[in-house]
Amino acid sequence: MKNILLKKALEVLNNSHSPYSSFKVAAALECADGTVITGVNVENSAFGSTICAEANAFSSAVALGKKDFARILIIGGRDGNITDFCPPCGNCRQIMSEFCGKNFEIILYNGKEFETHTLSELLPGGFSI
Repeated sequence: MKNILLKKALEVLNNSHSPYSSFKVAAALECADGTVITGVNVENSAFGSTICAEANAFSSAVALGKKDFARILIIGGRDGNITDFCPPCGNCRQIMSEFCGKNFEIILYNGKEFETHTLSELLPGGFSI
């Protein structure tokens, strides 16, 4: 499944709107039913209005009625060149915790190899009510 998610993320990476940082990010989110939803970062000159690829994928999935998720793969790099792992920011980790359990898989790819983490590894003590 990692290779399928990677393929989907690579297909949309260049759709990233990143004129300010030139750092393109793409995410491929696998729903529990096997559906894959992609997202890219969408920057804005008012930086607080920027949307991360992961948040974009989750929002798109929810808009389609999906709320059960298995894993997400995230790639990114300057001008779309993937040379290092691109872990999710704190805000995206918190978005993931809204819908996913502690064992939700977060897969990172650096252009050569995969690295897999659970949500609880990347967000210890995450906020919930």
